[in-house]
Order: sequence, then structure tokens, then C-alpha cells
Amino acid sequence: MSSPDAITHRLPDQLRANLRLVFVGTAASTRSAAVGHYYAHPGNRFWRALHEAAITPRRYQPDEFAALLALGIGFTDLSKSGAGMDHEIARQSFDVAGFRAKIEKYRPKTIAFTSKKAASLFYNRSTSAIALGQQPSVSDFPDVFVLSSPSGAASGTWTLQPWRDLAEWIGRQ
Repeated sequence: MSSPDAITHRLPDQLRANLRLVFVGTAASTRSAAVGHYYAHPGNRFWRALHEAAITPRRYQPDEFAALLALGIGFTDLSKSGAGMDHEIARQSFDVAGFRAKIEKYRPKTIAFTSKKAASLFYNRSTSAIALGQQPSVSDFPDVFVLSSPSGAASGTWTLQPWRDLAEWIGRQ
């Protein structure tokens, strides 16, 4: 059961038809939920990684997330009601079926999970069974990438390379 104030934790989806890329997280961080911006914690590498990997032409700030729609980039999370660290979010708040329905509706060219945890929830496999980078193709589904988590809490496993590989892939699309 979600908390009574769960609606305040919700980040709006940034989706429209035929985006070139949609970033998919597990859920909003506590900071992102509080300010209403994706990847808003100062220790999160997301915005820096987008620019360093050449996915965006400049370094955007969290409060500019909606501007990325103009670049063909969207956002969503597997849990639209939970917020916090992954281990703090109720398992039942992750809506993989709802996520799939959004992807089928909007048909982006590529989706990128911003952590192995998000991908593991989608694929229903342990994080240890998930590799970073491009995933095997699935019929009638966009190309899928798994990125190293930009969260400051995942510093020990951070690498920009899967982000660079994603930039190269979407540049060829």
C-alpha cells in the first residue's frame, strides 16, 4: 500500500510518440520527489553523464528535464508512487506491466534503464544476471540499454562507457 502522500512523490512522465530515447529509472529519489525534477540529487551523475557521453549538446540541469523532449528524449520510472533508495521502495509499487503499456503506446526507438536494478525488475532477473550495455533484441520492443547507475550511492560501480555506447547507438539511428 502506498503512503497517503504518495502523490507528492510522483514525477510526471515525459513521454510522447516516437522519441529517440527514453530513460527509465526505478523510482524518484527523495530529493527528486521533493523538487519534482528527474535525477535532482546533487551527487547524481545523470546530467553530467548525458553531456560527457555526448547524448546532449550541453549539460542540462535537473529543472530543465522537460526541455529534453525537444531533443527526442523522454523519462519515466517503474514506480510512479515510490520515492527513495531502491531498497526503501515497496516491491508492489513497481509497475512493469504499466511501463510496458507506455512503451507500446509511445513506441520510442530506444529505452535506457538507468541502473541494473531497474533492468532486473523489468526482466524479472537478479541484478547479477544483468549486463551493462545493449541488451538482446526482443520482438516488437525498442532497443534496450542498461546503464551504470548515476546515483551517488552506486559510486563503486560507476562507468561512463555504457553511456558512451548508448550515445554512439542513438547517433546511428
